[in-house]
Amino acid sequence: MRVLITGVGGFVGRNLARHLLAAGDRVSGTYVDDRPALPGLAAADLYEADLLDPAALARVLRAADPEAVVNLAGLSHVGESWQRMSDYFRVNVLGTENLLRAAAGRRVVIASSAEVYGAVPAARQPIAEDEMVDPRTPYALTKAAAERLAFAHGAVVARSFNLVGPGQAPTFALPAFAAQLAAIARGEQEAVLKVGNLSARRDFVHVDDGAAAYRLLAAAGRAGEIYNVASGRAPSIGEALERLMAISGVPARVEPDPERMRPVDLPLLLGDNRRLRNLGWEPQRSLDDALADLWETVRPRREVPAPGA
Repeated sequence: MRVLITGVGGFVGRNLARHLLAAGDRVSGTYVDDRPALPGLAAADLYEADLLDPAALARVLRAADPEAVVNLAGLSHVGESWQRMSDYFRVNVLGTENLLRAAAGRRVVIASSAEVYGAVPAARQPIAEDEMVDPRTPYALTKAAAERLAFAHGAVVARSFNLVGPGQAPTFALPAFAAQLAAIARGEQEAVLKVGNLSARRDFVHVDDGAAAYRLLAAAGRAGEIYNVASGRAPSIGEALERLMAISGVPARVEPDPERMRPVDLPLLLGDNRRLRNLGWEPQRSLDDALADLWETVRPRREVPAPGA
């Protein structure tokens, strides 16, 4: 299968590219500004193209000639979206429209988010794909709008819950906790962990399982259909932090930080993944696996003395 990944240098894009190459697929990808360093991905063909540049997207589609396109490019931080509303609209909505037009006739998978569901009562969770969307943040609103464009173009919509794993930016909760624990372990920060709301419950999915889901949807997703990329379990962020601290072995006092609190923080997001399972997907990794992999990438390394030193 020939697959084009927009945003190939991002957290999910890098992992999806590795997964596709390991499966024997031909991979191409787009990036903006700086060509990403992608160790182990030399076989991927990279093109510079902004979602807001229709002509550049058209050139990439002609050159790469993919059978499927997975759109992972965009802005994705819920908290940041309150300060950059216009940027989020341009990139996530107008950029998606440009890509869908350039990819006319090809299978397209649009990466959306469980945030579009909004505050679903616990009695109606796990959330099925036919739940009415009710976005509560600028980010979620742009994703809900991009979905409407996707449906009009016959694209596949992947509503991802919380993907987590190595390489995720420290602007997100669990990588931020891991970065603080690593700084504490190195003696660069006092043993106080600054946190936001720990009571929110989230459905965490290892990024490798997310990548497998995206590949499956690129190959077999139904046009115009929505698929939840979810584990079906939703521990609290506080519980995930406790597990991360146990894995790291770094003791610290947990202290709420008003600066890390969001204007809107949904109490529970738990996904029903039966539709994706019916295509043959099955999560292979646990939250503990994701936390261990995340910690492995940031933990302090002891220097090994040179022989004879």
